[in-house]
Amino acid sequence: MTSTTGTAVLPLTTLEAEALVAAARRAAEEQGVRAAVSVLDAGGHLLAFRRDDRAVLIAGETSTRKASTALQLDTPTADVVDAVQPGGLFHTLPTALDRPLLFIAGGVPLHRDGRLIGAIGVGGGAPEQDHAIAGVAITEVLGG
Repeated sequence: MTSTTGTAVLPLTTLEAEALVAAARRAAEEQGVRAAVSVLDAGGHLLAFRRDDRAVLIAGETSTRKASTALQLDTPTADVVDAVQPGGLFHTLPTALDRPLLFIAGGVPLHRDGRLIGAIGVGGGAPEQDHAIAGVAITEVLGG
């Protein structure tokens, strides 16, 4: 990968992915959210995952699907929720593809030097909480 300046962009590392999970879990605990966190690399492969023992089982699936959706669209899932509602610009998108997309806030793409390097997904809390938890982790680990 190269950045817009032509220099190589380092891929998301497993160490960074694990740090994102740890930061998200701390943020979730501070908010009293029992969450699951998934981190994918730029190819959509799972690099790190953790589900709180007390989180609902579906939180694991939703965190991964949110991350995948954010990665594929290169946009936070919170930004496309309205677009897939009836009458929205992308209303048919959730059923048009074979991939398991999930249009609920909590998935956020990860960038380095302007390049997409992966995505994080948080599930288990209210959508706004999940989105905020992902944001805290990104800021803490990747600097925003």
